[in-house]
Amino acid sequence: MTWRKPLVLAAALGLSIAAAHAQTASLDVPVQPGADGPELDACPRLAAVTGLDPKGDDFLSVRSGPGGRPYREVDRIHTGQRLSVCETRGPWFGVVYADREGRDCGVATPWPRRTAYAGPCRSGWVHRRYVTDLAG
Repeated sequence: MTWRKPLVLAAALGLSIAAAHAQTASLDVPVQPGADGPELDACPRLAAVTGLDPKGDDFLSVRSGPGGRPYREVDRIHTGQRLSVCETRGPWFGVVYADREGRDCGVATPWPRRTAYAGPCRSGWVHRRYVTDLAG
């Protein structure tokens, strides 16, 4: 696949430009896939949410930036949710994940430069403690 700007890619994958802008705008620190190498996927690691306490909250907060406060919760995900890990900042992973099974998030091909992710899937920041690599 040849490179397309994220908003064009989002539109091609069925997400409205407005929805792509809204999802990206909801993050204080956008997740930026791409440019780790010409032959590497934009988000080179596939992982899953693990280790949540089923007797506790049983969800992992997706945050608007790599850290606790001042970054706010933008979503909640659960055990087994698959994630594409795009970048690392300390103990935080910038991730992209599908809001429905089988959705192509557009990060399994190389991108020539790091660019803020704009859809069609969701993105945000999660603590690495609850993420286990599946591949990559």
